[in-house]
Amino acid sequence: MMVLGWVLLAAFTAESFPPTGVTAIMVKVAANQQAARDARQNYVYRQEQSIRMRRANGKVARELHADYVVTPGKDSADKQLAKFEGKYESKGKYVAYDQPDFRYKGLDLDGDLIQDMAQDMMNDGQSRDGIGHDLFPLTAEEQAKYEFRLVRTEEYRGQKVYRVAFQPRRGADHGEDDFLWKGEALIDTEEYQPVLVTTSMAKKIPTAVKVLLGTDIKGLGFSIAYKKFADGVWFPVSYGGEFQVRGLFFYKRSISVAMANSDFRKTDVKSTLVYAADAH
Repeated sequence: MMVLGWVLLAAFTAESFPPTGVTAIMVKVAANQQAARDARQNYVYRQEQSIRMRRANGKVARELHADYVVTPGKDSADKQLAKFEGKYESKGKYVAYDQPDFRYKGLDLDGDLIQDMAQDMMNDGQSRDGIGHDLFPLTAEEQAKYEFRLVRTEEYRGQKVYRVAFQPRRGADHGEDDFLWKGEALIDTEEYQPVLVTTSMAKKIPTAVKVLLGTDIKGLGFSIAYKKFADGVWFPVSYGGEFQVRGLFFYKRSISVAMANSDFRKTDVKSTLVYAADAH
């Protein structure tokens, strides 16, 4: 019911009067997020993904680079792998591999972790863009979990934007979320679309979880940038983050994640199928 209320308020606000406070601003952002996602179904584009894992001494332990052709879908994006390159370090030498789910030994912690991150952070089945659906709280459903504060109005790369800070809503039921975020969003003042969003963990991992699982994550946070391509059509064009993971048996990795979308092409169903086939 809370989500439905936000959607109805968004529709009323968008048609009746321009936003004047942070709540009204974010309501219109939520409505425009949904409209932009629907409009993206008419586009095909290229997506490049990269993940790099470094040891404590700074040496690369494992990395992957993947290129996808992304085609529109009703509830999610269909991704066709066009190219994949990976490598891992073993006994001082780098060994190449060409399959995303490759494991070079029975217990391959780096392989399991890098594949899980690619799936959760860039190939999320609940997101039309593949980006983790709960990483950036801008949709009506995610906004219900957060409180927002208008910091100021400013210019960012020639655009007039609202700088809006956010953090988890106090006293709200956040369910079973593994992470809650805090951060800032730059919102275009004319179209009420996000231009740039940055996040970091709102809370540290509880000590009990560290002891039980032997895992700690530091510096976890992400940023995402959007660009306008047509009226009402905004795409995330870059996304990434860096953080550290510590586990059992002195396991430690510094990890960087990056994704870039490009070669956007408006198309219909027939040309989409031809384009995807040509890419292979």
